[in-house]
Amino acid sequence: MTYLEEIKKSMKLLADNDYYIIGQNTKYGGTSMYHTISDFPDDKKIELPVFEELQAGIGTGMSLEGLKICSIYPRFDFFIIALNQVINHLDKFEEMSGGQLKPRQIFRVCVGSTKPMMPGPQHCKNYTEAIKNMVTNIEVRELKKPEDILFAYKEATMSDKSFIIIEYSDLYNADFAFTKIKESKDIRR
Repeated sequence: MTYLEEIKKSMKLLADNDYYIIGQNTKYGGTSMYHTISDFPDDKKIELPVFEELQAGIGTGMSLEGLKICSIYPRFDFFIIALNQVINHLDKFEEMSGGQLKPRQIFRVCVGSTKPMMPGPQHCKNYTEAIKNMVTNIEVRELKKPEDILFAYKEATMSDKSFIIIEYSDLYNADFAFTKIKESKDIRR
């Protein structure tokens, strides 16, 4: 079992449970996260422009209408822009509404890849501990090992809470990168 295989199984779990995937590069590619949702039904993918805060708000609004939402952020660094909606709104919604409303969504947040080349410090940072200190009613799961992945997504789909699930693109790119390097060396011979 590889990291990528477990992520793909988790995305099948979301698809089978009638989730929508919203965010950048859901339909047209461009990030490593795109490859993890390639088998997700196209009619359940909603491509959005780069407006991270509004994306989190759209997901909350959709969940208030009873839809199941998984909002993807290919770079943790840009999820920070969404934190107003996540921390000041989604995390506090139940309290603000006197318990009448409890929207929930799953956030897939990815620590950006540093291999095969370093993209710069604004594209590959991990803010997990800071996020854990900021939220009260949202669960945070960091996926460092393949065996943690499916369990975390099952927990998120069955919970009445929102989840922020932190992934590592270097880990799901590892098998792909190794294969490409091996092929590249074989070609040079």
